[in-house]
Amino acid sequence: MRKTKILAAMCAVAVWTGISSPVAAQGQDGMPQERVTGIGGFFFRAEDPAALAVWYRDNLGIDLTPRSYDVEPWQQEAGPTVFGPFSATTEYFGRPEQMWMINFRVADLDAMAAQLEANDIAVEIDPETYPNGRFARLADPEGNPIQLWQPATPE
Repeated sequence: MRKTKILAAMCAVAVWTGISSPVAAQGQDGMPQERVTGIGGFFFRAEDPAALAVWYRDNLGIDLTPRSYDVEPWQQEAGPTVFGPFSATTEYFGRPEQMWMINFRVADLDAMAAQLEANDIAVEIDPETYPNGRFARLADPEGNPIQLWQPATPE
């Protein structure tokens, strides 16, 4: 248990330290010279964390948090990530008290939806194809919203 907490803290610090000071040096474009390189962890509260972690592993292929430094954590493929705060009054996440929604990139949206539906998980595929790809929505067992995104392939 202690090692899991240490790993979680290390991930949080790794993300946090990407922004090294309140007044970062700025480049010619006005952007900070140092930037975070990606998301090092995603942490949230759950009624049953162990069961929810297993659900994510079994249905979306996300490895459980390692209990040892000898085990590698889940590795995501490189690709675009949108970091987008929404208005506090948005209805996009569902319940008004819902503070977050995660979006996972997938290679084949139809295949992933079929896999989830075979496990009795309701998936709503957006019928529209957008310039940046296709989307679907579902919820985990605790009602947290999940969006799946199959990025558009360059022509």
